[in-house]
Amino acid sequence: MSRMVDLDDVALVGGGALEDFDTGALDPAGLDEPESLAFPADFADELDVARAVVSGLGIAAPTGLGVEEYWQATLEGRCAVGIPSRFDVSRYPNKLAAEIPGFVARERVPGRLIRQTDRATQLGLVATGEALADAGLDPDRLPDYDVGVVTAASAGGIEFGQRELGHLWSKGKQFVSAYQSFAWFFAATAGQVSIRHATRGPSGVLVTEQSGGIDALGQARRVVRKGTPVVISGSVDGGLCPWGWMGQMATGRLSTAVDPTRAFRPFAADADGYVPGEGGAMIVVEDAESAAARGLGRGYGEIAGYAATFDPSPKSARRARPAGRPAPVPGLRRAADLALCDAGLRPEQVDVVFADAAGVPELDRIEAEVLGELFGPYGVPVTAPKTMTGRLIGGGAALDVATALLALRDGVIPPTVNVAEPAAEYRLDLVTEARTRPLHTALVLARGYGGFNSALVVRS
Repeated sequence: MSRMVDLDDVALVGGGALEDFDTGALDPAGLDEPESLAFPADFADELDVARAVVSGLGIAAPTGLGVEEYWQATLEGRCAVGIPSRFDVSRYPNKLAAEIPGFVARERVPGRLIRQTDRATQLGLVATGEALADAGLDPDRLPDYDVGVVTAASAGGIEFGQRELGHLWSKGKQFVSAYQSFAWFFAATAGQVSIRHATRGPSGVLVTEQSGGIDALGQARRVVRKGTPVVISGSVDGGLCPWGWMGQMATGRLSTAVDPTRAFRPFAADADGYVPGEGGAMIVVEDAESAAARGLGRGYGEIAGYAATFDPSPKSARRARPAGRPAPVPGLRRAADLALCDAGLRPEQVDVVFADAAGVPELDRIEAEVLGELFGPYGVPVTAPKTMTGRLIGGGAALDVATALLALRDGVIPPTVNVAEPAAEYRLDLVTEARTRPLHTALVLARGYGGFNSALVVRS
């Protein structure tokens, strides 16, 4: 897995060598790092850069196809977790997932594209169409190079790839679709969106597992700040097939529960893992001046802050002890701090946190400690609507951001389902029933397998 990086934005500090950063061996004394982060005035004003606002949303989720259908189900706490219908899970130790029901590609996607695309790409095309319509944008009417595409993915068209590899081994190479050459690729959705809507602006794909949806939006904001008025961003991901299933099982983080109400319960005392799902959100990110000129104002809200970090290498802890240094801490706290700093906000100005909510006891403990350190015990409402949809790999964080923007729009925090109350040791104000209150700012957190941490601040 990798991050997209602009090399002109990278600088080494303290004279450290590149290999020191890779191994975690850098001497902390060589880093010119402040003891605490400052929270300055809004950087967009300080640096005179373009503001990035969200002007359109498109959602494809197990709880609803379309923004309002999804949002209504989310506020009602409807859970979509169940036994998958598209393949037999009886021989696997993990039995539950969250599928998008009732999706018939030929009813929503041009026939010529169905043969070329994986299910996740088809869902992404549908969500993109909804997002553009929601924003009132027709890319064909915009100047060339004024629209870019930045998405995220976990591994690309897994279902398409499994099917065609099955043809290869059971029937022979002449039965393999020529579209296998690109339909499996993690950039397939971004490419198909770009072709379908004739976008010619800056494009790219990020592969950071569950962090991907936030990282894509962070990169979209960067592209807007560099002068592209509109970027189609976000992620719709999937892979509910044996090949994709085995990949997620290999993490050791899937719940073994067979009762859907007991399967994905982040922050619960008896949490035992997560449930996978499919779906996500496509989001139109636009220069605020462009949106205002079209009469949209701030749209759904502004992407005010973003940051991404990596967890320390496992080698770092082993080297710290004999050297008498404290063990390095996970990077989620740094990501949250930096995103708030980027937004020019203090923790007490955050109205709600949309948690990563891994559902894995050790990861839940780390996140609860981060939230406690940042906001204080029970200091901010915390929610995890993904308990209704499962973790959607690359699409999960994008859906969380869309959900946060809808929460700001309507002044209501959606619930975390199937968790009566969090473990007492976590000291979290976990929202388990929809809660109405004024909302202006939300912090969205995500972690990807392999040590990725991302944080995004949105405000109305």
